[in-house]
Amino acid sequence: MDRQHRGLIGVLGVLTAFAPMSIDMYLPALPTLARLFNANAMQVQLTLATFFIGFAIGQAFYGPIADRFGRKPPLYVALALFIAASVGCALAPSIHVLAAWRFAQALGACAGVVIARAIVRDLFEPHEAVRIYAGLMLVMGVAPMLAPLFGGYLLVGFGWRAIFWVIASFGACCLALAIFRLPETHSGEAPHPFELGHILAGYGRLLVHRRYLGYALTGGFSSAGMFAYIAGSPFVLIDLYHIPAQHYGWIFGSNAFGLILASQLNGRFLHHRFGGDAVLYGANFVQALAGIVLLTATLTGVGAAAGAAALGETGAVGAALDTARAGEATGTAVLAANVGAPVRGQTIPSAGSFQSRVRSCSGYQ
Repeated sequence: MDRQHRGLIGVLGVLTAFAPMSIDMYLPALPTLARLFNANAMQVQLTLATFFIGFAIGQAFYGPIADRFGRKPPLYVALALFIAASVGCALAPSIHVLAAWRFAQALGACAGVVIARAIVRDLFEPHEAVRIYAGLMLVMGVAPMLAPLFGGYLLVGFGWRAIFWVIASFGACCLALAIFRLPETHSGEAPHPFELGHILAGYGRLLVHRRYLGYALTGGFSSAGMFAYIAGSPFVLIDLYHIPAQHYGWIFGSNAFGLILASQLNGRFLHHRFGGDAVLYGANFVQALAGIVLLTATLTGVGAAAGAAALGETGAVGAALDTARAGEATGTAVLAANVGAPVRGQTIPSAGSFQSRVRSCSGYQ
């Protein structure tokens, strides 16, 4: 890969970091938000649920818009929205206002993931795309390792609002990168008119494409359990086990390390030797096995890294295989490639029940 492409992948990696930065950096602050806003765990977790709902809805629009008008103009609008919403989060006077701003923040954040994947599809063949997606997964793995760690120290040193000011600054830097370093890879001359009926028909065709839908759902469901853990773990670890907020990121980062290790193993070795489908089958088997281990090891806390490792395989392979079959409507296809967003949003309320069960088992009140 030449230097130009390496630089482009770096920019795309930063764009894909929007979601983990927006989600993971403020996780150590969830118990603090509950105390400051006099809210319960379910109300605070609503700020996660609204983010995932917005993330899912936004993808339905950015895909077709990026196919019709090109990759960069929609990205500019989305990044501006992300910055404004992040400032709104920093100034939020209540938990419900924060949840509303989180919804708007997600509408901007999802464009980075959608358009980054579409650009990869514009420039690379499917066999090359697997390696590129593995590189993007590296960024998406590093971000969850660093974001909660950084967020914990920001919380202790400057308060929870500083976290969102930093996220807004990150968005501003990404906007500058998009303007000056990101090339336009799509002419924007769509082969079909930009009409709601045609867009819905396109999604309808994807939903009945069994092979495509299988890849997309695989990637989505593979992430659902992890995001239920994400929603509940700050309360369990910080409130229940009294782990300092600034140390929460070290524990959370061990899961992200599994993503990095597995995605790089896939991109550099497994895919080339066994093929994408075989790796996907194996990753799903390992992940199912890890889920059983996690279920039986709940009280000991052993085994979380194994499940996250399998996610690294499933995410990178599934992303490449499903978008490879999308043809010209790559932006539209990324909605299904990221179908995990609505699934994740549905799992968030269960985290409150998860917390209550752990408290009950441990005798903690």
